Amino acid sequence: MTSFSSLMGSQTLLPIIQADTPEQGVNIAKAMAAAGLKLVEVVLRTDQSLAALKAIKEQVPELLVGAGTITNEAILQQAIDAGSDFIVTPAVSDKLLSHLTKCGVPVLPGVSNTGDILMAIEHGFTELKLFPASLSGGAPFLSAVGSVFQGIKFCPTGGVSEQNKGDYLSLNNVIAVGGTWVCPKNWVEAEDWQAITDACKKAIQ
Repeated sequence: MTSFSSLMGSQTLLPIIQADTPEQGVNIAKAMAAAGLKLVEVVLRTDQSLAALKAIKEQVPELLVGAGTITNEAILQQAIDAGSDFIVTPAVSDKLLSHLTKCGVPVLPGVSNTGDILMAIEHGFTELKLFPASLSGGAPFLSAVGSVFQGIKFCPTGGVSEQNKGDYLSLNNVIAVGGTWVCPKNWVEAEDWQAITDACKKAIQ
């Protein structure tokens, strides 16, 4: 199976889209694509999230679009049926990991401690999301576990900002950072798509 990092390529920002409507999702995605981004994550936190994911896939075909906030088999299947290019979870369980190993697309399972990391490794995963990163020890935690879990790579998300992303990206075991700071809710509500484009450009410089 293709790895999450190979989908990311040289992109070190995993931009997160939270949309209330499909139209909103498409506009956010277009703004991110205009900055040169190739891959985005749509978090399934609203009633219209799946519809937004489908709309982005149809209307912004140059983007790889993944589904986030996957917590059980039913939501996983809905995300796969919607055409998700990859899957991201906020947490792991033995049951969820078993389903993820069979889903057929790259997966970034969410971990928050060493027990989670070991459980994910036991299911064959070597690329993980640290979430919520800032409350789970942040860059010092990832630096500390690097020598214990050799060969495991992370994408920290949650509390990552323009100010601290460099602390994470300087670590050998970090492949990218997940961020909402490039798309705050007030910009979306104001339909300030250029601000999102500009923030994404700055984030990947």
